[in-house]
Amino acid sequence: MPKMKTHKGAAKRFKLTGTGKVKRYKAFKSHILTKKSSKRKRNLRRAGLIATNGEQKRIKRLIQAA
Repeated sequence: MPKMKTHKGAAKRFKLTGTGKVKRYKAFKSHILTKKSSKRKRNLRRAGLIATNGEQKRIKRLIQAA
């Protein structure tokens, strides 16, 4: 069986933290920003983590080619 390739789309969107959690960036920050409050836009700048273990496992498989 051939080697698994990194899923480039996922690799650009997600990063692994030092402890092995999956870091993500928040959506809804690209346009239609005038109606959003400054507080909301500021909070969208911060990165979040993937919540569920199942999702984390799936994304790790996509971004770790081995």
